[in-house]
Amino acid sequence: MDLTQALALDPASSTPPYEQVRDRLAALIVSGEFADQARLPAIRALATSLGCAAGTVARAYSELEEAGLVATAGRAGTRVIGQAAGDGELAALADAYVSAARARGLDADALVAHLRVRFAQGS
Repeated sequence: MDLTQALALDPASSTPPYEQVRDRLAALIVSGEFADQARLPAIRALATSLGCAAGTVARAYSELEEAGLVATAGRAGTRVIGQAAGDGELAALADAYVSAARARGLDADALVAHLRVRFAQGS
């Protein structure tokens, strides 16, 4: 798999570059393209290959870590830990939720805020 091509940024998109990187990496992890414990490219190396700032990739990695899809361990790098999140049924439900949210014009921040409220309510 050519990761640079799979993660190519769309400069005309209204989606910020870090979200493009995060979303595409998350999709690759959930789909199983990255095996459990697979090492992701170093932040600077990936940023260079994508033609973006290292901070863009760092933020994407940070948000993937918050989502429980990757873990960063200093010099050991960033590794995939998200196979449990890649459960087919859960992934299908997430895809349906995201599609419904987009159809209603919600952005990712609104979608996450909605999930946090529902999760806190125990729904």
